[in-house]
Amino acid sequence: MSHKVSSKAKTLLAAMIIPFAISACESRVNVRGNYPDPEEVSKLETGVSSRRDVAELLGSPSTLSTFKDQVWYYVGERVEKTAFYDPVVLERSILVVKFSEDGKLEESRQFALEDGRIIDPVTRITPTEGQDLTIIQQLLGNLGKFTPGGGN
Repeated sequence: MSHKVSSKAKTLLAAMIIPFAISACESRVNVRGNYPDPEEVSKLETGVSSRRDVAELLGSPSTLSTFKDQVWYYVGERVEKTAFYDPVVLERSILVVKFSEDGKLEESRQFALEDGRIIDPVTRITPTEGQDLTIIQQLLGNLGKFTPGGGN
């Protein structure tokens, strides 16, 4: 008895595998972050719109300024990923909304991918005082430093 695979079975198997192989190479575009609608952004009025107005029109910001919540950032991007290649950023949008002390819209600015800059991070190491201990020294360093009875 022969266990040969018929040509029909091979064709059927190929017909089932090829669509999966092709779809694995298809690029996917992911939208990340917050993309405010340009029509909604145009409704904002400098000196008139409040924080509440901005939040109702644009939604919650992606992030706030570090020390005060005077500046809101709406950050979004579209990224294309194809198979095993590195992702490619197709579009980036950053809307910066700045408020005055009384909570009214002071300024809004739009930035795109072209406005970005490549920066070189500093790779120096900050020196610290003290000793460089090995992990064993750290684990065993406190043995015998405890007083009986909890130090009372």
